Amino acid sequence: MDIISTSALAIQQITRRFGGLVAVNEVSFEVKKHEIFGVIGPNGAGKTTLFNTITGLIAPTSGKVFYDGIEVTNRRPHQIAKVGIARTFQNIRLFGELSALENVAIARHILTTTGVGNGILGLSPTFKEEKQTYDRALELLEMVGLSDHADVKAKNFSYGDQRRLEIARALAMEPKLLLLDEPAAGMNPNEKGQLSDFIRSLRDRFNLTILLIEHHVPLVMGLCDRIAVLDFGQLIAIGQPEVVKCDRAVIEAYLGDEG
Repeated sequence: MDIISTSALAIQQITRRFGGLVAVNEVSFEVKKHEIFGVIGPNGAGKTTLFNTITGLIAPTSGKVFYDGIEVTNRRPHQIAKVGIARTFQNIRLFGELSALENVAIARHILTTTGVGNGILGLSPTFKEEKQTYDRALELLEMVGLSDHADVKAKNFSYGDQRRLEIARALAMEPKLLLLDEPAAGMNPNEKGQLSDFIRSLRDRFNLTILLIEHHVPLVMGLCDRIAVLDFGQLIAIGQPEVVKCDRAVIEAYLGDEG
């Protein structure tokens, strides 16, 4: 059976060059539906660049990206979002002056169908859809444990809560594939301890496939079904955690630095 048609995500020979720098070098792998798949590697390994090519923020120099059997290479970010792919960012990109509820509601507007003309004229379908948007946004805030702070400006949340808010905002777009860029970054040990259960609950509750970048190796090893390891833009290992952590190239490139 064709691996592209049966996978949630398949990337083929993705390369991204920045001048003379090859940030991602002919990387290929597939992510199975409903899988939690991790991408690890040292700083500068090309992980976020790879995410950016998948989600349309930058175009690959060469190679192809397939989502649910459909090629999405070179589509714009809003087009990628509409087909069912959402992401969070390594550097949090919330609207700091807006409330938590407003941050989530804004993301959900990508799904609204009421025309601009109706909005300008103030016709009733707009109000109905807006109410549905905010009701759903509040449900998502409750799901991530932030509903009691729905009216608080995003800039006033702790770093860990900002991460949760960003995940709620991504879920507002009703994705089937969720990309998490270093979800544990900035979290304290207690928050990191809760994160694995939280991500699994997201996968099961929303029937998601999850692809994540993470530097906290114990979290990745305990959470992910499979792991890909990048080093200097190249894929050096892929497989189940127990296999990857024993790979000599991985130990030398990354895991050996964990002490």
